[in-house]
Amino acid sequence: MKLPGGIGLRIGAVVAVVAACFVIFGTFHGPQTKSVQHGYRGTGMDLVYARAELVAARADNGLPDAIDTVEPAGQKSSEVYQNVQVLGDIDVAEFNRLMASFAAWVAPKDGPQAGCAYCHGNEGNFASDALYTKRVARRMLQMTRHINADWQPHVQKTGVTCYTCHRGQPVPSYVWFKNPGPASGMAVPTAAGGTSSLLTDPYTPYLDGTAEIRVASTTALPAGDRQSIKQTEGTYSLMMHMANSLGVNCTYCHNTRAFSNWSQSTPQRVSAWYGIRMVRDIDRNYLESLQDTFPVTRLGPHGDVAKVNCTTCHQGAFKPLLGASMVGSYPELIASGSEPPKPPHM
Repeated sequence: MKLPGGIGLRIGAVVAVVAACFVIFGTFHGPQTKSVQHGYRGTGMDLVYARAELVAARADNGLPDAIDTVEPAGQKSSEVYQNVQVLGDIDVAEFNRLMASFAAWVAPKDGPQAGCAYCHGNEGNFASDALYTKRVARRMLQMTRHINADWQPHVQKTGVTCYTCHRGQPVPSYVWFKNPGPASGMAVPTAAGGTSSLLTDPYTPYLDGTAEIRVASTTALPAGDRQSIKQTEGTYSLMMHMANSLGVNCTYCHNTRAFSNWSQSTPQRVSAWYGIRMVRDIDRNYLESLQDTFPVTRLGPHGDVAKVNCTTCHQGAFKPLLGASMVGSYPELIASGSEPPKPPHM
């Protein structure tokens, strides 16, 4: 039977397209993915990862070669070396192992400042505090021990070492300085806000300050309601930063049917609550205390010291170094601690 007009041609074209689709999709495959459920079953709170991205993440989060453990020498480090203000009570053999590890984790690999010389110089006077890098390293060591002892609700028993942030570099790849934005005051897309035109600098008010991280107000207008569109954009900008830092989406912490409801959120939200306060503690009490220690060349455009955010440790992984623990091999990096604050809902 002959079809009228061009109907036959149109049907033939459709058949050809369908056949081509079978050939294409029968030959090529879309990116393989892996789904991980973080929320309650049936709520759709899943994270979908491309397997190629997971392979790349494993390559980017490899661990450094470990230095073998040593037999105790029977003397404290403070009995052998001068001016040991931290770790003076540990065995000198373990102290030397730690110092060698610090050099591998942080110091340049070549040049006049390679290895121990990065903090101690090339004059052989290891007791000297002349180099600012040694004074900074001492404060960072105190910070590391504080994190491992006092912020276990966030770092758990996995803990952190210098390598968690530095990854073999003298300066971590991901730090931040104050950024007031363009002089015009116009909103511009920034990496901090997920390349959106949200708040240019969410770090200063939320990670270095105490601005309330909230979208929905707890009071009715006009009784002190401060959750305006501006505050909402700031919160969203911070949330974009956190999601990108961990390589996750909103459902990693929140149930999208009730973002603010703690009882419907995942356990990761509690960990994030502690993480925000841990970062505030680090920035205010450790890094900003080094404001006068760093040379001008190490300060930001507005004269402030480099600070940390979620990306500094996580670097795109849901757990730094994909959850691998190094601190177990270095128990000296855990100080005796105190209780951190508790979330308001607990």
